[in-house]
Amino acid sequence: MSGKQKRPNPAQEAFQAGEGLVHQNPVLGSLMHRANTHFDDSYPMAREDWARVTSDGHIYANSHRRAAPAEWAYVLAHCLLHLALGHIREDREGDPLWNAACDCIAARYLADLRIGSPPGELSYPLPPNTREEETLYCWLKEQRAPEYFHFSTMSGGRPDMVWRGEARSWRGPIDWKQLFAESLRDALRAAVDYAGGVREEPGKHKKMGPIQRAQAWFLSSYPLLGGVASGFRLVDDTLTVQRLGVPVAAISVHMQEIYVNPAARLTEQEWRFVLAHEYLHAALCHEQRLQKRDPELWNVACDYVINQWLRDMEVGSMPQGALFDPELQGLSAESIYDQLAAHLHKYKRMAQHDILFGPPDWQSSKDFVEMDAWCRSAIQRGLDYHQTHDRGYLPAGLVEEIRALSQPPIPWDVKLARWFDERFEPLEKHRTYARLSRRQSSTPDIPRPSYRYEDEAQAGRTFGVLLDTSGSMDRSLLAAALGAIASYSVARDVNRVRVVFCDASPYDQGYMEAAGIAGSVRLQGRGGTVLQPGVELLEHSSDFPKEAPLLLITDCACDRLNLYGRDHAFLVPRGRSLPFPPKGPVFYLE
Repeated sequence: MSGKQKRPNPAQEAFQAGEGLVHQNPVLGSLMHRANTHFDDSYPMAREDWARVTSDGHIYANSHRRAAPAEWAYVLAHCLLHLALGHIREDREGDPLWNAACDCIAARYLADLRIGSPPGELSYPLPPNTREEETLYCWLKEQRAPEYFHFSTMSGGRPDMVWRGEARSWRGPIDWKQLFAESLRDALRAAVDYAGGVREEPGKHKKMGPIQRAQAWFLSSYPLLGGVASGFRLVDDTLTVQRLGVPVAAISVHMQEIYVNPAARLTEQEWRFVLAHEYLHAALCHEQRLQKRDPELWNVACDYVINQWLRDMEVGSMPQGALFDPELQGLSAESIYDQLAAHLHKYKRMAQHDILFGPPDWQSSKDFVEMDAWCRSAIQRGLDYHQTHDRGYLPAGLVEEIRALSQPPIPWDVKLARWFDERFEPLEKHRTYARLSRRQSSTPDIPRPSYRYEDEAQAGRTFGVLLDTSGSMDRSLLAAALGAIASYSVARDVNRVRVVFCDASPYDQGYMEAAGIAGSVRLQGRGGTVLQPGVELLEHSSDFPKEAPLLLITDCACDRLNLYGRDHAFLVPRGRSLPFPPKGPVFYLE
């Protein structure tokens, strides 16, 4: 053979390897087969460009780019999602805001699909509302936030989508959105078959039992938990569940598995209830919310909450022996835990151990963070679809918990600052000639008034602070709470604060300068917790205004309070809850 042997091209080999990774993906593989890729100089590219996709299914990659196969897989999947989601529109051709919105949506999908790895220049935090293109497009029109224009696979803010008309093959026009929907459906069916043990080898199937049919129902007919269900493998091996001591079912977020005991002999409707119970343990992050609580008692508290919700939602049928108490309806798992702690030994014996907690270092690992984020995203997307399509009743408590998990909580000190803003409006200074300005001495012939606050306006600006000084109240949290109260009081011209310590009996500190609360208070007591005598002391005090609000700082180990209708707020440690439903706001210290 004459001539030199053609030398291998490492860049092209990496691109082809990345293309092969997308071909193997069950969701985007069929789209990759129909698309036309070009790794040459047929389309002009800048050095920092990655790829550009056209509406007729052509993807032009930068042949001078050196990248790993996983990075090329991510870029190709990004371009395919533009086709699959119908992003390339003639009426939005060349609109940079529309291109930026679609790039953010594609990046969100790729974060969930986990295809390849994003290149460094495409790894940015996503905007908060990346769930629907039109909504994000309108938001970007208002905000024009430049940090969200970095997800394009073309550099310099240039669009990575080009309109060239519809794609066609010898069969006719290619409907990319329909093709994507069919791929999702097939991938979902394959996941159900594999998780339920229906599909062992290609072409071999076994009959689905009630457990597998119950799981398939979530994936096909119950969108709230369908996304969560797709992320967990079903294990129904008798020896495995016996070794783990699982009486009916249990979930391990660490292993991404749900263990079910076929010997329980439940009906399909009962298995629906049981599986939904386990999915909610994962979706509501019960393992993360354990903190320093007793694991068995925390498991019981979560079971009571979930069973009440599932019963109200009429998901399947509750099996006999499931934990259920109508008197606990409407309470959070944290509140129920505090009530159960008074009877620790009784309720620990009731634990069914269906949360298999991971190893001690599991929650600090990268895998836990990724799994936690995936569960939050799956349940949030399920809630959005469930409510948008009106798929059935959902308890308000469940909706609130899901919404709370999808966004970071507002810090307690920010909430406390808003509480002060609502109750103490800014004072206005008024001119007065009774006391002349200091500049008067330099020009004695010109009378100049000074600006001062009116005494009447300052007279009623006060509030009461009741501090739980029992031994169970952490000193560092007390110091943080007092420091914040002192700062906000001074900032809002509240000069005097009435302070009362409470444990077994009240200790009246009288009125104190607001600025000195954090530094000069010396705690007394450190015994039991009884707040009502402190409330009575302030209520019957002749020099404490009836309209003055109260701030109660407690560790929650207190009896029901009669606050005589006075405006109030509680500051309690994070992870604790009041043993009675409060009428005022609760700020959780941490």
